[in-house]
Amino acid sequence: MKRRNFVKKASFGGFSAIVLSDIVFKDLLPKDYVPLTFQNPDPFKMFHKDPEMVLLNDKPWNMEARAHLLNDAITPNKYMFIRNNGIVPESIDASNWTLTIDGESVKQEKTYTLSELKSKFKSHTYQLTLECGGNGRSEFDPPAKGNEWTVGAVSCAKWAGVRLRDVLEDVGIKSNAVYIGYHGADLHLSRNPNLQPISRGVPITKALQDETLIAYAMNGEDIPLVHGYPLRLVAGGWPASVSGKWINRISVRNKIHDGEKMGGSSYRVPCETVAPGEKVEDENMCIIESMPVKSLITSPKSGAVIEIGTNFRIAGHAWAGEFEVQKMEFSIDFGSSWQPCSLKRPVNRLAWQRFEATVNFPKKGYYEVWARATDSEGKKQPMVLPGWNPKGYLNNACHRIAVKVV
Repeated sequence: MKRRNFVKKASFGGFSAIVLSDIVFKDLLPKDYVPLTFQNPDPFKMFHKDPEMVLLNDKPWNMEARAHLLNDAITPNKYMFIRNNGIVPESIDASNWTLTIDGESVKQEKTYTLSELKSKFKSHTYQLTLECGGNGRSEFDPPAKGNEWTVGAVSCAKWAGVRLRDVLEDVGIKSNAVYIGYHGADLHLSRNPNLQPISRGVPITKALQDETLIAYAMNGEDIPLVHGYPLRLVAGGWPASVSGKWINRISVRNKIHDGEKMGGSSYRVPCETVAPGEKVEDENMCIIESMPVKSLITSPKSGAVIEIGTNFRIAGHAWAGEFEVQKMEFSIDFGSSWQPCSLKRPVNRLAWQRFEATVNFPKKGYYEVWARATDSEGKKQPMVLPGWNPKGYLNNACHRIAVKVV
């Protein structure tokens, strides 16, 4: 993993942002010389991530957690997955940051400074589940194009900010409002200023939910740069791509937002089941909204070895998009029978839920512990990979860990 090529393409403004200081005599640098501080790259230190995190891509940066790293009730930054589509902004001045609300369906265009947002509107804090729509993509066959996420592109941090609803009410929205779309300060990988790497959104009904925030803090501190500092949208329970980072504009639309990655196969799945590998026309693709019910065993780490007769405790989290998880079960016989887990209520709507269970193994040998959640609509996780789709989205198959009893 080399940072040299990344550095060569970056501006000196970007260098300064990373080292938190101006580069003195930068005009005198020899041609093609890379400053010493950038010659031994370490993205884990750069983004303050645990070294057990898995780097999937550096153009753009994408990184996921291993299942056992996600055991905390509130996900700390060091274990939070990174999903970017473009280049992280290289020069941010939070004191001059503004957010403009515009679009066909606003009664007036209005711009707020960051300080105005904080002072004019009440602050709200929610713990919200964010999961990449492609989490679990690595299991699809035929392989789906994109980052080969396993299970770690999910988090449930505590976000603080102002409700998007309150800001929209202050601006005034027309009765024909259908969608909102966000616009951010991240750069397209080509560095073409006329191209946006991503500009997605949600229906107005989702935008007006209490838990949809214009966030400026994560876990009690400023949002880390790679996660959207100084301002981002957070809309829990839907694919994390709708929670735009580094936002400086939100458009209220009189139609479904048509920004970058709202069409084609991006964050869309076939409206009807298709055969693996089948080509699907655009008109037969539907936008992903609420994420499906899912769970993750976070303790212990897969590969545990225990002595026969030992009480074996498992724990983890379950979530269900817009819904609540109603029941949690585990199996040690490859899904032939299921036993109940204890399950906590979410701390607030759209937060994940903790589950625990004690597992007893009848004899020595190899086992797999499978976890299955059922949501408040009665939908269960599938035991095997769900329906294939071109981009490998929405894999909510049962998570499992390996155990050897000796």
